[in-house]
Amino acid sequence: MATATLRLTWVQPEDLVGHELRQAELDGRPAAQLRARWLAAGGHLAPPRAGASAAPADPALRTLAGHLLDELAALPHPRAADEPTDLAAIRSAAPAWPSPTRDGRRTPAALTEPLHAAWLGRAVGCVLGKPVEKMTLTGIRAVARATNNWPLHTWFTEVGLDADTARAHPWNRRSRPTCLAENIDGAPEDDDLDYPLLGLLLLQRHGRGFTTADVAQTWLAELPAGRTFTAERIAYRNLLSGLEPPATATHRNPFREWIGAQIRADVFGWTSPGDPATAAELAHRDAVLSHTGNGVYGAMFTAATLALAAGGRADVHDCLRAGLSVLPARSGLAEAVRFGIATARAEPGGDAAFERVVDRLHARYRRHHWVHVLPNAALVAAALTHADGDFSAAVCRVVSGGWDTDSNGATVGSVAGLLAGTPEAIGRRWTAPLRNRLATTVRGFDGVGFDVLARLTAEAAAPPGGETPTPRTRPADRHRPSPPARRLTDREGAR
Repeated sequence: MATATLRLTWVQPEDLVGHELRQAELDGRPAAQLRARWLAAGGHLAPPRAGASAAPADPALRTLAGHLLDELAALPHPRAADEPTDLAAIRSAAPAWPSPTRDGRRTPAALTEPLHAAWLGRAVGCVLGKPVEKMTLTGIRAVARATNNWPLHTWFTEVGLDADTARAHPWNRRSRPTCLAENIDGAPEDDDLDYPLLGLLLLQRHGRGFTTADVAQTWLAELPAGRTFTAERIAYRNLLSGLEPPATATHRNPFREWIGAQIRADVFGWTSPGDPATAAELAHRDAVLSHTGNGVYGAMFTAATLALAAGGRADVHDCLRAGLSVLPARSGLAEAVRFGIATARAEPGGDAAFERVVDRLHARYRRHHWVHVLPNAALVAAALTHADGDFSAAVCRVVSGGWDTDSNGATVGSVAGLLAGTPEAIGRRWTAPLRNRLATTVRGFDGVGFDVLARLTAEAAAPPGGETPTPRTRPADRHRPSPPARRLTDREGAR
């Protein structure tokens, strides 16, 4: 009797080599000879969309894959000086690095309503993008046009979708039953929403002086390995293999500059109102568990942008400048954000103008994987700039731009929701289908209401006039048992 072959995504050595070769090309590392060796031995380049190739490699090819991953990692990186991962070096390379500030911080009571809008905005953007995750830009436009939803202005639907278009551009299989206009019933589980919950747990258990080791322990205690992807799955594997941070981010991890750390950063910005510098430092501590260089900067950019927004005294353009201020000036991430902003400003107007923006972004980043942080950060910056603070325009434009649609929708929805300030300002057409209910596998939070999450997040925020947190170094703290996850009462759960 034949047995099924388990093809675990994002960790098979033979599938990692192609991704590392592409990252080497983007870095400018001299990998041509290693690429030729790999292809001559029967190896393949990276699968374009899936996380694993269709069939396992023979043992000899898998062994070669491991050796090549190590050899690729040892190649000199010509941009290393411009793209450091160490926080002190990042500060030195960011001439506009902001000073930690106590100004602009709001009390928990004053933060709760804006944070309610931020949580909802993140969920709305995520759910909007989920059905078309992995779909090409051509497919997104075709599906939306076929259902009278182009320019994109509301939830995706298959009502009225003709069979030929549906076959040519299939929905994301896992999201189709829960994220179309006709079937949304609460916010379904997604890693873009699980990670903010883990960040909240991290702050509740360890405070703002948490360490990267605390992040690792929180993952191991609360995050099922099967709910991790790309760099997070590699870091998880490395932890289980006995490696410690920062080696967890670098050992055989070709995804270290992808978008994963960026989707984990919101809580650090939300809870540092008016203080982009501190938000970026907290995001850095979290990000280096799984990412390096531009992957880390994506998290810092997001956290700093949201921190200024949480201060309540800035518009979206000020917030993006705050995000840029914590990036090494010559890094790829800073270049991507600047390019996204400039491209959006060069095409003022409505949705048709933004189509031209998206086409320019896709032309510039055509060599990058659709989950790489650089194209996605450029698109996030462009959509926020072009929408000029309008929530619906921001989330629709970023999702219509393709690439990592649910992650980008979540990040833009978080920023635009926080700036909107209240759930009412977002609009019931977006918030009502979520039914104030979030599904998750994070222990103690399944079915939680966004209003409850807002209150808990506000309680974790830095108090007005609070001191800048520094990571703990006492060995006793590192091994102190964590309290159990907070259990929600029925009153606080879904309605």
